[in-house]
Amino acid sequence: MNADVIRLIGVRETPLSVDEVFNAVGDPAAGGTAVFVGTVRDHDHARAVSRLSYSAHPSVERELRAVMEKVAADFPVRALAAVHRVGDLEIGDLAVVVAASCPHRAEAFEACRRLIDDLKAQVPIWKHQSFSDGGDEWVGAC
Repeated sequence: MNADVIRLIGVRETPLSVDEVFNAVGDPAAGGTAVFVGTVRDHDHARAVSRLSYSAHPSVERELRAVMEKVAADFPVRALAAVHRVGDLEIGDLAVVVAASCPHRAEAFEACRRLIDDLKAQVPIWKHQSFSDGGDEWVGAC
């Protein structure tokens, strides 16, 4: 794995930018770039969501880097980027943006899919959802 393929990594309270993530993975040797954008939706499991908040363990960026290094080792990526939001978010806000650029489109799609799937499964970020019916739940990413 080329050490400089991880071009952007972050967990922040400020709004996310698709352009920032897309621009971070630009590479003249990449023929394909895949971007995934996760947004806060207004429902979950047929329940109306009124509020949502993300929190993260202090090791979150180290764990995210480990996930990205594994993706970079398994795919011929030219560049990777991943940012996740923490704090209180509104319906429609960007919660996560990840991208992968590779020599070919199929590799870019596969690498991007693995990046978001492994981020959700392994990186210590938790979602607290409040529902319009007064209930709430915590959803752990790992």
